[in-house]
Amino acid sequence: MTGETATPVRSREREVYLAARVLDALLREDYGRLSRHVADGRLTLPGGRAVALTRERAGTGRHPGFLAERVVDDDALTLDEVIAATRALADPRDDVAAFERECREALRALRLYDAVRPRPGGVTRYEALAAALDHPVYPTARCRLGLEERDLLAYAPEFGPSFRLCWTAVPGSTCRGVRPDWWPAAADLGLPDGTDVFPVHPLTARLLPTVPGPAVTVRPTLSMRTVAVGPREQLKLPLPTSTLGLRNRRVIMPGTLSDGALVERVLRAVAERENAPVLLADEQTYGHADDPLRGYLLRRMPADGVPVAALLARTPEGPYVIEELAGDVAAFFGDYLHALFRWNVPLLTRYGIALEAHQQNVSIVPGPPMRLMIKDNDGALIDLRRLGDALGRAPEPGEFADPRLPTTDPEALAKVFVTITVHLCAGALAFGLAERGLLPLATGLELIRDRLDAALTAHDPTGFLRARTLDADRLPGKAMVTAGTLVGKDRTGAEDINKHYGPSGPNYLTNYPKRSAS
Repeated sequence: MTGETATPVRSREREVYLAARVLDALLREDYGRLSRHVADGRLTLPGGRAVALTRERAGTGRHPGFLAERVVDDDALTLDEVIAATRALADPRDDVAAFERECREALRALRLYDAVRPRPGGVTRYEALAAALDHPVYPTARCRLGLEERDLLAYAPEFGPSFRLCWTAVPGSTCRGVRPDWWPAAADLGLPDGTDVFPVHPLTARLLPTVPGPAVTVRPTLSMRTVAVGPREQLKLPLPTSTLGLRNRRVIMPGTLSDGALVERVLRAVAERENAPVLLADEQTYGHADDPLRGYLLRRMPADGVPVAALLARTPEGPYVIEELAGDVAAFFGDYLHALFRWNVPLLTRYGIALEAHQQNVSIVPGPPMRLMIKDNDGALIDLRRLGDALGRAPEPGEFADPRLPTTDPEALAKVFVTITVHLCAGALAFGLAERGLLPLATGLELIRDRLDAALTAHDPTGFLRARTLDADRLPGKAMVTAGTLVGKDRTGAEDINKHYGPSGPNYLTNYPKRSAS
């Protein structure tokens, strides 16, 4: 990383930005029935403070009409006011203390980034630039719960650091695949027979016994727990922290490794049959010791790609990432959407699969033809009967370590498609491109409608998915803050906190005028 000490932007501006995003999320999710306090375009907080709401654009990353009709429009809002309102609305069982900590650590991370102003380079340049953007939906994504500023500077991807792996001896392990040459054998380190050696992130090494090993230098990717060993080789390692909510622990549950590998094999068969515009990361090399802190996934990327999450990032040199990649932003966005829907629509309608392939897990491999590169498939939902009917074969339910992956609920599949593929991978980009002056909103949304309509016409003969997207009155949205930190699973009823849904939002695919009318 190269960097410079910069004059920070005013801390107050960052606080207003974060406070507004948090309050937007609470209102969007109707936490504590907050929507009851809205009247005449104003939200009255507990205690009487009135906060203006607007249907107009209201600052960076906040788009009325995207997931909610209106957003907060108040330049005097403080984080203390939002936290006090949360506390007043909360059920006594809600974890408001953890939520407050999450908010304050997110603000600290934002201010730290402003103060340092890093200029990342190397193989993770695009990952680092992506990490400097906030999550399109989750307001406190910069928080890595419990980490100090020195930890963020040393290990968080937005700062572009590099560091050496640590190593730990594992008495018994379950491993699959072929390890790379830089990985030591136990005998190389003088360890006894029957012992294995796992790489460990330095943050996790504070909690585990370590052994001397080779100096392998890595850089963090957008995921932070995944590090790049080389241009096309990544290593996913457990981290003792949480992101996107207290309950989203960044450890590695052993079953996710075999499930991800199994889903990858299924996707390869589908992609080959469909001649789909996708490449799949090789995630068949992994290991664990039946311990969430002792495990790894070695990921081999088949090509060089740019994470979708990086497209809207501004480079230190001035242009946005998408401008580095595209001479014509509209044409590039249209080609990307064609590949996105050409893959994900038939995957659901024909094979019964919905992927949690959000902006972090999808990369663009520029063409021609443009292709998508997909990784990290352990959160998929699969209707095994439909898959078997379409492909001629399918795994048995018992082959999955996580019983939540197989489903027979078509609505569950459709909700994942809308909230991940449509909202995060398409809609958020259209609104973000418009905010940056790179593409008019009407043009971006028309491109989404056009490419989605083409894919549905070709691959949705029953009209099931069309009825839940282009023809829907409203679109589903996630209640990420509610399920991630504030309310326990015993009360949300969420089997998976990443698939917990709240109130529906506007259908921006149909509610915005077409380009000719704008």
